Amino acid sequence: MSSKVKKNILKLKESSTLAINEKSKELIKSGKKIYRFGFGQSPFQIPEKVVDTLKLNAHKKEYLPIQGLPELREKISNHLFKNTGVRYSKENILITPGSKEAMLLMHVTFNGEILTPAPSWVSYEPQAQIGSNKVHWLETSRENNWFPTAIELEKKLKKIGKNKNIIFILNSPNNPSGAICKNLKELAQVAKKYKLLILSDEIYTDLSFDNSYKSISEFYPKATFISGGLSKWCGAGGWRLGFLAVPNESKQLMNSLKSLASESYSTVNTPTQFAAVEAYEGDYEQYKLKVRSILNSVGNYVYNNLKSNKVIINPPQGAFYLMPEFKNKKFKTSSKLCEVILNETGVAMLPGSDFGFKPDKMLTRLSYTDFDGTQFFENVKDYKTISDEMVRKYAPNVVEGTTKLSNWAKNL
Repeated sequence: MSSKVKKNILKLKESSTLAINEKSKELIKSGKKIYRFGFGQSPFQIPEKVVDTLKLNAHKKEYLPIQGLPELREKISNHLFKNTGVRYSKENILITPGSKEAMLLMHVTFNGEILTPAPSWVSYEPQAQIGSNKVHWLETSRENNWFPTAIELEKKLKKIGKNKNIIFILNSPNNPSGAICKNLKELAQVAKKYKLLILSDEIYTDLSFDNSYKSISEFYPKATFISGGLSKWCGAGGWRLGFLAVPNESKQLMNSLKSLASESYSTVNTPTQFAAVEAYEGDYEQYKLKVRSILNSVGNYVYNNLKSNKVIINPPQGAFYLMPEFKNKKFKTSSKLCEVILNETGVAMLPGSDFGFKPDKMLTRLSYTDFDGTQFFENVKDYKTISDEMVRKYAPNVVEGTTKLSNWAKNL
């Protein structure tokens, strides 16, 4: 008898980021000291006024339009225009239960192939698999900041061949590297030449440590889809509020995305959408500046105390990730490396192989968010001068875990 599960679904595994979070919780419950460097979740409190707005609207139970609350879509349209100079009309914005769902809808709807840099977020490939779309990996290098050059992109496209529908996925600041793409214009020129669609995952764009918002949509607006949401900059991951902004030229795709949404989640929960209006309408620049400054300070502490002749690592640029590479001959796979590190030090990280790297590359993803963000935030009086002493005081798990990891690496 044949399997009752479709082949493309049967191949799926549990998301590694969620799996390491669950495993870390289980180990902590068993009494083991764990440094949770594996799960990327904002440690900061949601702005108080956004929470208050949620409370004020908690009694509202009516279904909202499939695309989402019109007022919220208008605020997101304004937010994108303010930051990119590109006007995505509210009619072409879809509110989704998290940006992850927004991208899944794209994968399921799109008829073509997917091109994504290595490294990339763990869920791009599985989502493409769900949508039965072939995935092409585009290798990058530390020297080029873990993003492809325009020459590398064009070379890969020539290899893939002509007359194919292709989505090029770009995520900056990047998960897992924490790097910012510096050559958006050049990549956009190649994308335009080959008539690619671009899925610009901008969930971390408000967490760029240079305090700028850069989007490839500025250089290729007619074919750039933008996904975003509240989980990272606003600290509201569990609220599951995301969006997908669709170019005005892609009406057929927009209609199909809307239909798919109507036959799956119907609409995003009502109180959260009203709270999101406040998040996108209110002035939270000072909140963001302080959050970015704390993350930058913690990230630089890890970078400065972990880099060595045994650990190669680029400085943090955004989001809350670093991607250390361990120089060793002991381990054959990055997965085994992470397993041993967890067992011997209690530091939980994810292997580079989960992000598109070959298994024998000793790269890992390190998330430096294992600290009480509320306490740290409330004790920062001047976000421009956050010292290592403050990091040691308010991010002790990150400091201790970094020391353990650094000492362990000395024996490689």
